[in-house]
This record gives sequence, C-alpha cells and structure tokens, in this order.
Amino acid sequence: MIRRLAAAALLCAGATFAASAETGRGAVDLELAFVVDGSGSIDDEEFRLQRQGYADALANPRVLRAITSGFLRAIAVTYIEFAGPGCIWQRVDWTRIDDAASAKAVGARILAAPRDYCAGGNAIGEAVATAAETALSNSFDGTRKVIDVSGDGPDTVGIVTIGEARAAALAHGFTINGLVIERPGMPQLPDYYRANIAGGPRSFVIEAKSRRTFADAILKKLILEIAGHAPAADKPATL
Repeated sequence: MIRRLAAAALLCAGATFAASAETGRGAVDLELAFVVDGSGSIDDEEFRLQRQGYADALANPRVLRAITSGFLRAIAVTYIEFAGPGCIWQRVDWTRIDDAASAKAVGARILAAPRDYCAGGNAIGEAVATAAETALSNSFDGTRKVIDVSGDGPDTVGIVTIGEARAAALAHGFTINGLVIERPGMPQLPDYYRANIAGGPRSFVIEAKSRRTFADAILKKLILEIAGHAPAADKPATL
C-alpha cells in the first residue's frame, strides 16, 4: 500500500531527488527521515534557521553520543523539504552517520542545497509517502524507521492525503513524530499534529513556541528519536 501511494505521489507530483550519496551501507540502529516545511509560510530567514538547526543538531556532541551508544553505533538519515503538490525535494539522500565527520558532512549538504519556491499550501501527505517509499527502497536495514515531520501548518493539498500516507506508513512499522512551529493564528496545530500526523510506537509531538527555541526543539527531538524514547509524561514537550 505504501508503495502504491508513494509511487503516485512521486510520479504524478514530480518529486525531486538528491543524487545518491549513501556511504557505509548496511545495518543501522535507526533510519530517520527529516520531513521539513519549505513552503511559502517560511520566510528566507526562518528557512535558513531551520536548516541550520538540523545541521547543528546532527553535529551536537549529545547527538553523537546517542548515535554511538546504539547497538550498531550508526544511523541513516535523509532530508526532505515540502511545499505544495509536486513540490517535494529530497535534499540529502539516505546517508550513514556514525561519527562527527559524517554528521558534519550531512549538515553541510543540508545548508548548501538550493531553495525552491512553490505556491499552493502544504503537501505533507506526499512528503510522508516519499519518506516512507525511500526508506523502504534504500540499501539500509534499520532496526527502527522514523519519519520526523516539522511545520507550521496542516496538510492542505496533494494527491496523497496525510491520512492515507500515515496509515500506510504505520502499517509498515514506521513511527511518525512531529515538531510544530507555533503560529498565532493556529492555536490548535499541536493537537492536529497529535491526532493526524504523529503515530506508531513511542511517537510524540514537540512544540517550538518561537523561532528562537526551534533549534533547541530539534536537538531534544533528535536525541529522543535516536534513543527510541518519548518525552516523559510529566514533562511538557514544549520549548
């Protein structure tokens, strides 16, 4: 089912893929897909801060300790940006991270990728389908598979809805987590993410209350995902 949905999303929507750069292929503790809002609601400064946040988090010593504390001492990641229908861009193909050098290299590729502009809302369903399809078809074998969605709005358009993509991904054992970027006009967005996007074993949603706390939220979420944990029930997942 996920392949049918993803194939429709990729062929009909025309997703753009990064050139393959997989290194050290094989077994890893985690396959982690970053699915990041690149729509028009994210201005250029916010866009730059988003990418910098992911690059900095991957190279953070706490993240590297979490990676090298796993049984296989390695993870694989991909970085995907989304906007409207047909505007899904895989900026970094699935790549192994097992030390500081490989983490910094992925971060550098995230920062160096071009930005494309596309009108028409948020095709989150297409982006999740793309993440799942590429995870199922890459050459890594992850003990866990996680899709990490961050954005400041709901799924609004696309030939694959978030409901369809989510159900298919969960059926294949994925966990989907969320990072909500607060928007004053959408106070219910965290609840929307919990009800409609997040799902699977130990899934969670973290809220970034401002752009200043976005980098901290990424770091917290990444450490939790690598460790396979969810935030403690008695601690708010808000930064």
